[in-house]
Parts: sequence; C-alpha cells; structure tokens
Amino acid sequence: MKRHGNLFEKIVDVDNIYLAYQKARKGKSWQNTISRFDDDLDENIFNIRDSLIEKTFTTSPYIEKMIYEPKQRVIYKLPFNPDRVVQHALMNVLEPIWSGLFIHDSYACRIGKGIHAASRRTMDFIRAAGPGAYCLKMDIRKFYPSIDHDILYEIVQRKIKCPDTLRLLENIIYSIPGGKNVPIGNYTSQWLGNLYMNELDQFLKHEMKIGYYIRYCDDFILLHQDKRFLHQIAAEIESFLAEKLDLKLSKNDIFPVRQGIDFLGYRHFPDHILVRKSTAKRIKRRMRELPGQLARGEITSDQYRSSIASTEGWLQWANSHNFKQSLGLARA
Repeated sequence: MKRHGNLFEKIVDVDNIYLAYQKARKGKSWQNTISRFDDDLDENIFNIRDSLIEKTFTTSPYIEKMIYEPKQRVIYKLPFNPDRVVQHALMNVLEPIWSGLFIHDSYACRIGKGIHAASRRTMDFIRAAGPGAYCLKMDIRKFYPSIDHDILYEIVQRKIKCPDTLRLLENIIYSIPGGKNVPIGNYTSQWLGNLYMNELDQFLKHEMKIGYYIRYCDDFILLHQDKRFLHQIAAEIESFLAEKLDLKLSKNDIFPVRQGIDFLGYRHFPDHILVRKSTAKRIKRRMRELPGQLARGEITSDQYRSSIASTEGWLQWANSHNFKQSLGLARA
C-alpha cells in the first residue's frame, strides 16, 4: 500500500491555513475569540504557520463538558486559535488521501456520504438481499474512548511517511494521557475513528467477501440470507476487533430484516422508513420547548426557524406524514 510523503509543505502553506481558518470559523463568527482573531488576521495566520514550521505547536489543554443527549458522553473542547485552525489545515491535506482508502459503504464524515445516503443504501441492500434475509447489527462499546493510541498511530504510519506530518498527528493522537481515547469534539477525531474502523471494513470486504455491509462510525450492519453464516461472521468480527483493534462490542443482534432495521435514527423496512421511536420522542420534546424558549429570549427568531427547518429536513427522509401532522408541520 502506498505511503504518502511531502505533505507538510502543503499543510503549512499560507493559503491552506487561511482556508482552515475559514472552515474553523464557519457558523461561529459571533464568538469573541474569533472576533479577536479577525482583528489581527494576517499576524495570527502567520503565527500559526510559524509554530508549525518551528515545531513549537503542541495541542492545548482540553476543556471537558458532559452532555446527556442522545446519550451521556464527554465532549472535549480546544481553543479556536491555534488548535481548531491547525486541525482543519491538517485535514485539508489528509482528507482526500484517507477518503480514497475507505470502502464505498463507509458513510461517516465524508463528502457525498452522510446519514441519509447511508439510509438510502440500507434500503437498496434490504431490497437486493431479498425476502427472508437476516440482519446482523453491531456497534462498538464506548468507541472513541476505547481507541488505542499505539494501534491508531501504527495504522497512521502505514498510510503516511512524511516525518513532520507524522509528528503533528502523533501530538494530536497522544494529546490525552492514558493510552486510549480519541476525544469527541476534535475535528480530526471522526477521521481518525474512520481510519481505525477501516481495518475492519477491509477485512470484511476483501478477506470475508461480504456483499451487503454498511458502516457509519461505530455502527454497522450486514445482510445475508443465511442466519448461520451471520452467526459465524459475528464471531469472526468479535475476534478481529479484540485481537487487532482492542475493541469490544456493545450490540450484537441477528434478526429477520422484515422486523425492520433500526439504524441511523430511522427504522428501515422493505417498503418504507419510519423515524426511530427514541428520535421521535426527542423531536416532540424539542418542538414543545421551542415556543417557550423563543418567548423567554433564550433563542432568537432565526434559531427558532432553523430548528424547525432542521426537523422538517430530518423527517422528509422518512414516511412521516402522520408524525408531522401531530407536530403541526404537515402541509395541506
């Protein structure tokens, strides 16, 4: 497999760092830290560039925040300057390289992919697998906190040979002590997680020759007519994850496709898609809260309209007319 070199000069190119700044500030221009950065834009861009070239850049201390929706987890925050800009500058160069390594049916954080593309592909697979097919549905237990730094860095080294780029990646990968944990909140984390799970993707597609396989982050499904075959594959996957990636499963279910596949926030049936029950409950709660938040000034009119539009956008991918009626969103 080709290892890529001569990347660092692209990362530290002034135009690339400026592009990284634009991406990092998107949707956040109201923040004071970005306003201050803008006040001395050129100087700040060149300071970031100099810190990379002179190898004085190191990942800043994280601020931790606990969130509880859709499930409890820790989010790690880094400063806009320099960390978030640096991570975008790095991924501007690495994204096209790493994306080219992934299988077609890996859908997280890739241009032209995403949840809805994965949902459509799931429906294609359900129909192609035919009546009587079974689904193997799995996900990883505490995926990001369980990623092993040494294993991840060894995978990275098999793809990248540029010493300065490796040094930067090493600094980010090992930025949390303890030997494990790729912090949720870093721009690089979804890509590093994808690279980690790509090892399983390649094993299933090229060694096990699995046809109907889709992965979104640490959730994945396989479809097959033979239930016994899926049980065998489940055992192979569990062994591979434990031995090669030091990961454990939190879900390992095999069931008839006709029951519906609960995946990516939707329930997929051979002839229709429904919104997942837990997702529907969150949407209902959110829609009940919005008017009060607007009245109390907790959100702006633009934020209110944006939230409504986001909900309508999510529901348009499912057979949800009755649900939209219950929310007062259905149009006559």
